[in-house]
Parts: sequence; structure tokens; C-alpha cells
Amino acid sequence: MAEEKKPKAEKPAKAQKPAAEGAEAKEPKKAAAKSGEKPAAKEKPATSGDDAAAFGADGSYVPRMRKHYEEVVREALQKQFGYKNALEVPTIEKIVLNMGVGESVNDSKKATSAAADLGLIAGQRPVVTRARKAISTFKLRENMPIGAKVTLRKTRMYEFLDRLITVALPRVRDFRGLNPKSFDGRGNYALGIKEHIVFPEIDYDKAESILGMDVIVCTTAKTDEEARALLKAFNFPFRQ
Repeated sequence: MAEEKKPKAEKPAKAQKPAAEGAEAKEPKKAAAKSGEKPAAKEKPATSGDDAAAFGADGSYVPRMRKHYEEVVREALQKQFGYKNALEVPTIEKIVLNMGVGESVNDSKKATSAAADLGLIAGQRPVVTRARKAISTFKLRENMPIGAKVTLRKTRMYEFLDRLITVALPRVRDFRGLNPKSFDGRGNYALGIKEHIVFPEIDYDKAESILGMDVIVCTTAKTDEEARALLKAFNFPFRQ
């Protein structure tokens, strides 16, 4: 007798591939394009209070002091001095921080430590300043590190200005106000801070030594009177 043929085993059905990610998201866009409707814009997270004040209309970060200048100071100075154009109103151009370390003559690491502290205060890497010429009386050799210096502009300048006025100066021991006569005749103002630990970025317990520093505020003002009015509008605590 002829052998019966065995039925062939059925092949297992191939598993269907999962839909590509984002396919579902594309369908509403295609449908909206066909109907002529624009896809709904993504909602921005709601901001309120200090968060809203820290961002501009386009969502970019704006320092509090810069916002204060644009909304309050500029208009006030324009009325006070009768500027015809808003661009004539003086503004703060840059702030220079300088820290000298006399002890670095005997120990060059002191200047490096001072530069590290100044970097914390400024939020920007400073440069180590060096002696331009040798002075035997002070045991100073040419190119020896003697301190640190940093120049702040724009956002970091406004942020430092905010911390200086609202945090650091009120913490100065026996503070009686800034000298209103420390202008250089060209609209620039200089002030000295004896203890850099008044800045919140410096940990008193970790600081190797207490250092002094100079703060030079450079403005676009043409006269000291205009510069003084500008800094007063920024709430600089001048002595009466």
C-alpha cells in the first residue's frame, strides 16, 4: 500500500513589529495639516513671584539688577538730567575686583589661594597679577605673583552687584555707609572691603586668611554727579 503523506507543519505566524515611536504623535499633525489648522502650541510652565521676575518675555534669564535698571533707573535718570534719548542715560559698564596679597612675597601659594577665593566671589575665573619689576626693599622679584584680579561684565556684573549691596555690605563690621566722594572725576567709583569673608561664597572656617579687596565700579557717566545719581538709584548705601 502507498504510504500516506504527512501533512506539512504550519510555520508560526511572524510577530508584528510594534508601531514606530512617534507615529501616533505624527498622525494629529498630519490631520491638522490637511484641515488647515495649526497644531496646539506647547504650554509654558507657569511662573510667579521671583521666578517670573528673573526671566524676560522670551524666557531668557535677566538679572534682578538689570531689570531694575531697565524699568526704574533709566526713566528716573532721564527725568532728573533731562536726557533727550534713553541711550544717553549712563549705565554701569563693568566692575573690576582686585585682591593684593603682600604675604605672597614669602609664600607664592598665598596668591593662588587668594585667586581661588576671588573666583568664588566673582563667579568667574580671575587672573593672578604679577610684579612688573623687582624691588629689593620689599624682597620683590620681577614676575612674582602678588595678587589676583577679575573684570565682570553683563550678567555676572549685575549678579555680583546684587550680592554686594544686599548681602556683603550689610555684613561689614561697624558699617556706616560708603564714602560719597570716592569718585575719580570721570564717573568711576572705588570702594575697599577689609574682610572678604563678608561675601556668602567664602566659608569662614575654610578660609586660609582674611584678605582685603578693592571694588571699582566703572560707569559711562561723564560727570561724578551723574555717576553718584546712578549708583544711588541702584541703592548704594552712601553716607549722608
